Amino acid sequence: MVREIRITPSILNADLTNVEYEIARIAAQSDLIHLDVMDNIFVPNFTFDFERASGIIKACPIAVDAHLMVADVDLIAPAYAEVGCSSVTIHAEACKEIASTLRAIRKAGARAGLGLKPATSIEEYADFIDEVDIFLIMTVEPGFGGQTFMHEMMGKVKRTRAIIGDRPIWLQVDGGVSLETIAEASEAGADVFVAGSAVFNAEDPAAMVDSLRNLASSVAQ
Repeated sequence: MVREIRITPSILNADLTNVEYEIARIAAQSDLIHLDVMDNIFVPNFTFDFERASGIIKACPIAVDAHLMVADVDLIAPAYAEVGCSSVTIHAEACKEIASTLRAIRKAGARAGLGLKPATSIEEYADFIDEVDIFLIMTVEPGFGGQTFMHEMMGKVKRTRAIIGDRPIWLQVDGGVSLETIAEASEAGADVFVAGSAVFNAEDPAAMVDSLRNLASSVAQ
């Protein structure tokens, strides 16, 4: 079975003073818009509070994939599903009650994702396989865009793919995804790709989304 490839551009590297315009530039080519929410506590950066994020979500012409890099995520995550996100990913390292929080996200109508920092083992969280719709493997340290892709994470992606097996769970990678790295990540088993600077720093962001999809699809099994 050939995996369906999804490209979800991150607006972290877009012009945040004109988010609606930036999203409109790539909406037709993208599967979802990736919304990085950072609180300057769990990660050393701040992007959006809930009020600003809600406005972006409600105005977005396509589905929103929220990535919550925040403390107290157990309390916050369901609200992102309730306000209209298609998927909401929490970080295992920030969550106190992983199973109940994932269930709350699903109950509110969104796909539930579990994100792991580079140093976090997937094997520690394999038991949550029946609670998740997305595993997110970070290929950089979360907190900032424009970082270098960590090739050493491909072993972790392969192990996650083996854990998923035939289940309809998305395997997402986030960090340093570009024309130079996306095929490697796809070959390792990823099928959802977060690309920020590669898209929004391109001369033609929409064409870049298409190019990334084509490269990932060319090696997907």
